[in-house]
Amino acid sequence: MTLTLRVLAPDKSVFDGTADEVILPSTTGLIGILPGHISLVTAIDIGVLRVLANGKWDSIALMGGFAEVENDDVTVLVNGAELGSDIDTNSADLELEKAKAEFNKQADQPTSTDKLKAQQNLNRARARAQATRNERQ
Repeated sequence: MTLTLRVLAPDKSVFDGTADEVILPSTTGLIGILPGHISLVTAIDIGVLRVLANGKWDSIALMGGFAEVENDDVTVLVNGAELGSDIDTNSADLELEKAKAEFNKQADQPTSTDKLKAQQNLNRARARAQATRNERQ
């Protein structure tokens, strides 16, 4: 038995295929999905979705959204997504360092729009960098 996984962003279909296992980055923590999983709807956080297919793990950087599990079909609707294999490792690492520096500038400031934007940018950069590292393993 396998799962059917679809990862859809507003501008493209990022993944459409079968999987043996899926690990979702939900807003309440990681959720592992295997064939026969109960029906589920969950919010997706900025993070990395892991897919096991044909004995190989692949990573997809997700930028928040929702997921539905129903009858071995997993549908993930997100604001943005990239396959880890499509992300340039060097640019992702550079982007992460820049996002960390920007966030650290805001660390002593009271909560503001700029601080929240810096945190979101850091979360996105971290997810992209992590997705490329997972692909290298």
